[in-house]
Amino acid sequence: MNMVTLFFLFFCVHTRLSASIPSGYDKIFSFGDSIADTGNLLHSGALANPVIGKLPYGQTFFHHATGRCSDGRLIIDFIAEEYGLPYLPPYLTLKSKAKHGVNFAVAGATALDAKFFYDQGIGGILWTNDSLNVQLGWFKRLKSSMCTTKQECDSYFKRSLFMMGEIGGNDYNYAFLSGGTIMDLKRMVPVVVGTIISATSMVIEEGAKEVMVPGNFPIGCSALYLTLFGTQNKTTYDGNGCLKAYNAFSEYHNTRLKLALEKLRQKYPQARIIYADYYGAGKSLLHIPHHQGFENGALSTCCGGGGQYNFNYTARCGHIGSEVCEDPSTYANWDGVHLTEAAYRHIASGLLKGTFTSPPI
Repeated sequence: MNMVTLFFLFFCVHTRLSASIPSGYDKIFSFGDSIADTGNLLHSGALANPVIGKLPYGQTFFHHATGRCSDGRLIIDFIAEEYGLPYLPPYLTLKSKAKHGVNFAVAGATALDAKFFYDQGIGGILWTNDSLNVQLGWFKRLKSSMCTTKQECDSYFKRSLFMMGEIGGNDYNYAFLSGGTIMDLKRMVPVVVGTIISATSMVIEEGAKEVMVPGNFPIGCSALYLTLFGTQNKTTYDGNGCLKAYNAFSEYHNTRLKLALEKLRQKYPQARIIYADYYGAGKSLLHIPHHQGFENGALSTCCGGGGQYNFNYTARCGHIGSEVCEDPSTYANWDGVHLTEAAYRHIASGLLKGTFTSPPI
């Protein structure tokens, strides 16, 4: 066999193998909370006059408020862009069959059902009752318009990416803001993680082949937590100025989640289950932030009402007494809880390059 023939055979085999492997995704289905919501809370009517429904929210890219909890695009938007897909329509605005996927995420949503929080006596502070379980119900109802038989659904979802969150962060936010201690909340973690795992299992049973499950962000670096739970004791902070105990709690949740996902991989070997390290991606914003364009750092907010971290709970972003910075791209933190478009772009890039996903996306 001469070299020309050998090269020709290699080229044909390589081409055939490449053609048999799907390139990217043609649909994305997103669940979660404000980290991913592209408008569901705004259109749900759960809050009478949500600040995310007016400027300065949305000012950077869309130039008007869209219901996104940022000045512009979110992680999910950058992922859609990467695969040449349109931005995901919020489920509550859907008027026809979603050709390229749907966003079920709702700002303020929890992994656990609202009943859990009402039973604890803290249900009154919930932004929404549209928990992860409610979002899964929306997906099931919509699925019947997309496919019916198992064979049809397997084919339909073959090149779809399912994003299961970030979710669970609000379960802890509501509990912490209501006076819960770290030890109290550690008892919640197995239940929250179990709910996320059950949801992931459900979408796989429904036909999902690729599922990304994000962990929680380092809440000890959040301006909200730094303001409400800050102390004069310097030993409570790490070298980046974040609260060590609260970050350790986030890591505890993430460790439990990763262990549970490993068991899920064994149960569903036919599915590709990706862990997204939002904690590591969030911490990366703190490493020499000005080298990443964040000249004003990663802890202080762009939009806020003053104070050490420009976060004032009574004058939060969009409320009376708050002001917005001149250039959000020089900040990583948008409003004390959520990040800027520039920060979300940085995180999305890390996910898409495989730096913060395991296995790589």
